Amino acid sequence: MPLRLIFMGTPDFSVPTLLELVAHGHEIVAVYTRAPKPGGRRGLQLQPTPVEEAARKLGVPVLTPKTLKTPEALDEFRAFDADAAVVVAYGMILPQAILDAPKLGCYNLHASLLPRWRGAAPINRAIMAGDAESGVMVMKMDVGLDTGDVAMAERLPITDNMTAVDLHDRLSRLGADLMVRAVAALDRGGLQLRKQSEDGVTYAAKIDKAEARIDWSKPAHAVLRHIHGLSPFPGAWAELENARVKILRCELAKGSGAPGAVLDEQLTIACGEGAIRILELQREGKGRMQAADFLRGVPVKAGAKFN
Repeated sequence: MPLRLIFMGTPDFSVPTLLELVAHGHEIVAVYTRAPKPGGRRGLQLQPTPVEEAARKLGVPVLTPKTLKTPEALDEFRAFDADAAVVVAYGMILPQAILDAPKLGCYNLHASLLPRWRGAAPINRAIMAGDAESGVMVMKMDVGLDTGDVAMAERLPITDNMTAVDLHDRLSRLGADLMVRAVAALDRGGLQLRKQSEDGVTYAAKIDKAEARIDWSKPAHAVLRHIHGLSPFPGAWAELENARVKILRCELAKGSGAPGAVLDEQLTIACGEGAIRILELQREGKGRMQAADFLRGVPVKAGAKFN
């Protein structure tokens, strides 16, 4: 039997789950997402969220409340008479009254292996910390920050060539499949929950642009993970000849020298230990490009310095 579901999500990451739930026959009675924000070339046009765009194509009612804490918001939510709510990167705290409203509860898809990386930026933080793996988990929500009981999980190795957007896209697809299976088990009455461990709790703080500058004194692997964890946004950066350059993709390389020194004409850069080779970058005010294309226009000789 299909379930009556409220879907709550905002960014691109959420869209595959919404589409998969619809494809598997569940009735999405309403979609909650964040309100449109100014965007476009001049920043004057209101841009709907990716979830709103997908929901409107599906013909599903879309709601963009500024808060869920008022009696009116609760009454509106309850009026949909949903069996459950599915929450994927919604970006708004759900008060207890909302969590209690659906008959079977509210279920969140989180992009980490809880209790590691609770919070706002689990994908970025897992890469930046040098984690060997990440994953997605379905949990029954409570009022804590990603503290609810866990139902199901899928794991995914993090390789050194993965950027944040690479991991984001793979976890988004993996999470959609996991949530569909969790909802099917919920429908059958067979969704089993277990409490999260109190050991190994870490918090994935929101990315601050101030931490994007590259510290070349760190070992090469830490520099690579820092770069990849912030790619493409906000983008880890350094200065070359007083111009800011975002480095979007790199690889470990052989070589040593003063931190930040250019070791050859293929953009191999010395770190505190070892070196990296830049593969993709973006000059300030320019589009992203492959390192080879960049070097054709801006030759960088050995002995130059990234600061």
